[in-house]
Amino acid sequence: MSAPAQIRIPATYMRGGTSKGVFFRLEDLPAAAQVPGPARDALLLRVIGSPDPYGKHTDGMGGATSSTSKCVIISRSSEPGHDVDYLYGQVSIDQPFVDWSGNCGNLSSAAGPFAIAAGLVDPARIPDNGIAVLRIWQANIRKTIIAHVPISNGQVQETGDFELDGVTFPAAEIVLEFMDPADDEDGGALFPSGHLVDTLEVPGVGSFQATMITAGIPTIFLRAADLGLKGTELQGEINGDPALLARLETIRAHGALKMGLIQDLAEAQTRQHTPKIAFVAPPAEYQASSGRTIAVDQTDVLVRALSMGKLHHAMMATCAVAIAVAASVPGTLVNLAAGGGEREAVRFGHPSGTLRVGAQARRVDGQWTVTKAVMSRSARILMEGWVRVPVQ
Repeated sequence: MSAPAQIRIPATYMRGGTSKGVFFRLEDLPAAAQVPGPARDALLLRVIGSPDPYGKHTDGMGGATSSTSKCVIISRSSEPGHDVDYLYGQVSIDQPFVDWSGNCGNLSSAAGPFAIAAGLVDPARIPDNGIAVLRIWQANIRKTIIAHVPISNGQVQETGDFELDGVTFPAAEIVLEFMDPADDEDGGALFPSGHLVDTLEVPGVGSFQATMITAGIPTIFLRAADLGLKGTELQGEINGDPALLARLETIRAHGALKMGLIQDLAEAQTRQHTPKIAFVAPPAEYQASSGRTIAVDQTDVLVRALSMGKLHHAMMATCAVAIAVAASVPGTLVNLAAGGGEREAVRFGHPSGTLRVGAQARRVDGQWTVTKAVMSRSARILMEGWVRVPVQ
């Protein structure tokens, strides 16, 4: 009995920030997967190795964590004034779906370098040496990202001395500007409820003060103390507590409903990528996952965030945008935990160390708006060639 052969698809495996993903040129995908729909989702699920009831991704390219179960599709931009379109899919580990509801800020740092290496950027836009400034259209949330990609001898410079907590080795710095990062598509406003702090009633769980914001990625911020936590926790302390994870997921679902992101609580089960849920606390000394001690004076605020139902090992860059914006608006829970007042930058502590992010927020006609958020990441190609996938 004969069996169908596997197909080969050109692909690149990249690290971007503290995430990894499989990158494709749109034109290299099978025809049926070049458009949104079941064929595309089925292909990416098989590439990653999902759904995997064993939670290992042994038969795919995924790493069985929210940081490594990702796919990216890049194409020449159809949006005026942009170089490339960047589409991101968060692949569920144990369920048969791909979440297209938001961006991955970490892999945003790899979108520009991949596009250049893949020949998708006009050569006239790339200097022989210096910085290539690329305008990337983030197709999931329809926003502009400006990536400052270092170039050496006409090629993307990947090595360097920029260190990013959560990444083992130094690399070249890539500065990202997330323009107008409020999520107009879903929330319609920076603070969907119209309040900087809401009372979130969660039947069977409790009542919580929450800041719900749509900058970078829709995010629900809670006080760590209200959850019985300190804000210094590492992955094992949170992810090893199924009851706590279940509580946080229930809170997240009710927050998504209050933010208008879903119409029914059941929808939260297939919208795992957004919103994020995070908890904040004032600065305190703690030991990062690397063993390094983070002193009290090294941070302005402590933040821990969950992604796809688990505590992130560092920080999602899109959530870092939300942190930067919330910290810049006096009166939010993030701002208050950071000591209150006006600020344009914040250094926050996460499980792997610290990160400094900036945001420009201002009040216009009584409403808070944000023009951009800025942070530095790094990226590099880990492997390139073809992925092989059984014929669907």
